[in-house]
Amino acid sequence: MTVPDHRLPKRKHGLFAWTPWDAVPVAAAFAHLAFVVWAVAGFEARPWWGNLICGGLYALAMSWNINGVSHNFLHTPYFRSLRLNYAFSLLESVAIGFSQTFYTWVHLRHHEGDSDRPGPDGTTRDWLSIYRHGTDGRPEGLLSYVFVGALRGGSVHAALKARRPLQTLWGRIEVAAVALFTLGIALVSWKAVLFLLPFHSLGECLSQLNGYYEHLNGDPDEPMAWGVSSYAPLYNLTWFNNGHHAEHHFRPAVHWTRLPALRRPLTAEQAARGVHVIGPPHGLGFLARTNRRKRIPLWEAAA
Repeated sequence: MTVPDHRLPKRKHGLFAWTPWDAVPVAAAFAHLAFVVWAVAGFEARPWWGNLICGGLYALAMSWNINGVSHNFLHTPYFRSLRLNYAFSLLESVAIGFSQTFYTWVHLRHHEGDSDRPGPDGTTRDWLSIYRHGTDGRPEGLLSYVFVGALRGGSVHAALKARRPLQTLWGRIEVAAVALFTLGIALVSWKAVLFLLPFHSLGECLSQLNGYYEHLNGDPDEPMAWGVSSYAPLYNLTWFNNGHHAEHHFRPAVHWTRLPALRRPLTAEQAARGVHVIGPPHGLGFLARTNRRKRIPLWEAAA
């Protein structure tokens, strides 16, 4: 079918490359980093239950940033200036606690494979595929994908260095910036840093959880149905239209503000091609009735 081109033209003037609306996720990134500093600075004076709340918010904010601000930035960099984009990538790295550049590379591999099933070589093109560590062509179990998947490494550095050595260098600089930032806030309160470490891991697990339900019951063999969508209004408002995940995988270059418009002419065709839609946000995908009916072992993974 012929699909209208919903990509935004790049702007020739102004600060932002695509639309002034990108000021919102940029402000969100600064707010995230400010929250981290505030949580550490006030740790000693805050009651234990207040710090627990901050820890939970810290973990949730990580997943929100990774899947919203950071994710949209890597597809459609916000600024017209290359230097500003590099600077924002550095800021994002500090906010989420790992290199935005290395994350970009992993995520672009995700789109090369689109949560593919293992091929003749027994592995997947997509390092994040829910089928990569599954058995008998089935998705990996939820808990192993969420908790073990957050710990799995990959040849990200080597793969990026072989193709884009300058970006690899910038990724190293981002890692160094994260280390220096962590050292700096540890000088303010080392107790806060130790306290937040498990919440940082939890944030990565929440991001894995989000990714799992963005593809569970999707169809790796049908481009229009590679992703699973959720049209929960508040979720899409606060997570920068991340719910439109089938649409995003179908047309990754479409700006986040245009995904609802992309969906409208595709609705009938999506239904015909079996696009899977859930009611709750992806992070609460286990509550979706269709996901509960199709039981996936919680801890099934290949050796």
